[in-house]
Amino acid sequence: MATALDLASTIFLAGAALAVLTFLIGSLRIVDEYRRLVVFRLGRCIGQRGPGVVLLVPFIDSATSIDLREQFIEVPHQTCITRDNAPIDIDFLIYTKVVDATLTVVQVRNFAGAAQGLATTTLRAVIGDINLDDVLAKRAEINERLRVRLDDATERWGVQVTSVEIREIVPPAEILGAMNRQMTSERQRRAQVLESEGAREAAILVAEGEKEASILRASGEREAASLRAEGFASALQVLYGAARDVDSTAIAVQYLETVRAVAGGPSQKWVVPTDVVEALGRLASGVGVTPGPAGTAAGTETKTPAS
Repeated sequence: MATALDLASTIFLAGAALAVLTFLIGSLRIVDEYRRLVVFRLGRCIGQRGPGVVLLVPFIDSATSIDLREQFIEVPHQTCITRDNAPIDIDFLIYTKVVDATLTVVQVRNFAGAAQGLATTTLRAVIGDINLDDVLAKRAEINERLRVRLDDATERWGVQVTSVEIREIVPPAEILGAMNRQMTSERQRRAQVLESEGAREAAILVAEGEKEASILRASGEREAASLRAEGFASALQVLYGAARDVDSTAIAVQYLETVRAVAGGPSQKWVVPTDVVEALGRLASGVGVTPGPAGTAAGTETKTPAS
């Protein structure tokens, strides 16, 4: 009888230990650093728990796990009408991060779907206030405007929109053709402007080079003329100095040489300057020759002293 009682006690204790162990296993949760548990006790939210070991009451507490890491939502191509009535297709990415896990669980059922729908309507509203050229040129500004408006809307869900990135903007085919033609014309215009500026700069450089060359030539000619003038003046000074030392007889001899050279020519008529005749007269007087009429030598006369 005692043995049966002991066996029953052992079974009871083993069952109790197993129940306690099962209770502990069911109530313990290990929460990662990047996750939080939103705990509901009998249907009432009692807040978020984690990270680390979290103890839940079995059959009373329930928990929903929320990932706190930054995630992205892909919004497919959406057709939007710009301010100047141009249809364009835009797709973009939304980067979000949960900052309040309790609000994310309690306030919205499917955050990803709600965010995608909200992003679509917000995109159409933003693009509708911008012209097509600005949509194509101001992508960063559109990203920021979308981020601000989406962040304001998702704040009540405990989610922060960290970034919005437009991946592709596809305008209609006719607008693409017009843009390509405009780009070609603009590039041709720039090429012509660059060519004209190059020709103008080349002409300016050539003109400046010719001006500098003319200045250098004029300077060289001036220096050459100055040197020739100085050489001529020096020669005149030398001649003048030599002429001062020459007497009238030497000059008359030079005149005589000149007359002899003239007489050797084919001409039959001579024109003898008066100063030449006078010089010859002085020369004849010096050598004892009496000049004849018209300045020609008539003969020689030897004078003998009287006894």
